[in-house]
Amino acid sequence: MRILVTGGAGFLGSHLTKKLLMDGHEVTVVDNLITGSEKNIAEFQDNSKFKFIKHNITEYQDFDVEGIFNLACPASPIMYQKDPIETVRTNVLGSLNLLQLATKRKIRILQASTSEIYGDPKVSPQKEEYWGNVNPVGVRSCYDEGKRAAETLFMDHHRQNGLDIRIARIFNTYGPKMSTQDGRVVSNFIVQALSNKDITVYGDGKQIRSFCYVDDLINGLVTLYFKEKCVHPINLGNPQPITMKDLALEIIKITNSSSKLKYLPLPSDDPLTRIPDITKAKLLINWEPAINRENGLTKTIQYFNDVLNYKN
Repeated sequence: MRILVTGGAGFLGSHLTKKLLMDGHEVTVVDNLITGSEKNIAEFQDNSKFKFIKHNITEYQDFDVEGIFNLACPASPIMYQKDPIETVRTNVLGSLNLLQLATKRKIRILQASTSEIYGDPKVSPQKEEYWGNVNPVGVRSCYDEGKRAAETLFMDHHRQNGLDIRIARIFNTYGPKMSTQDGRVVSNFIVQALSNKDITVYGDGKQIRSFCYVDDLINGLVTLYFKEKCVHPINLGNPQPITMKDLALEIIKITNSSSKLKYLPLPSDDPLTRIPDITKAKLLINWEPAINRENGLTKTIQYFNDVLNYKN
């Protein structure tokens, strides 16, 4: 197939591009490079089935493709809060443009949604039926509400126009090609541990998260996309929970670091728990993570070590 991957020069997008190319598809990557990097897709430049177009999806453009994965949007709080209005525009106008394209060409489109649509959840783990607890006027609202609006647009295009859609609610994902400066917890902890600097833990460190290795997540996205009759949101993530304090200690152990923990105030609207219920993913698309956290962190730490040494 000829597949469009928006946000394809980002962390997840570049891994998805690699998977699709390996599976024999032609891939056109569209990215405005605000947070993505051409370095992430440099390995594909000599592949005749790969094409890169620098473009902002908030402006409509027709692409001759047979399928769409929409991953276009900054995903880390630091990045999406730099320009919150553009973040909302990407989620709303960008989604509308891609949905228009998919409707015109009568093709399937997948939306990379997020666990952030659950906000600071009052139930744990989070099921797809849970509507969330989101602050509509907070500093994270541009992303949280933007992604919620995008899901609405996708479902309404399905109901009103019969569009073939997929919605993946992606929980915390980590792995090689993460930016060393994206402000996400795994990258922060690894960079600090490798530098033997204090590891900054926000709040009391008892916040609970779960982390999915990128290869597992990408397999989930591709499996969901090609699964027939699966239009409702599906959680994709690793349900194994860990506190932020224990994650920091685990990374210190793997890196053999001399770092100590440094506690800082909890950022505004930072959720206290985020764990996926992946029952639907298991039943409907026969998917669940296969890579445990220790192995995934070891691979990710090696990548960061190579990158940091290269920069030096």
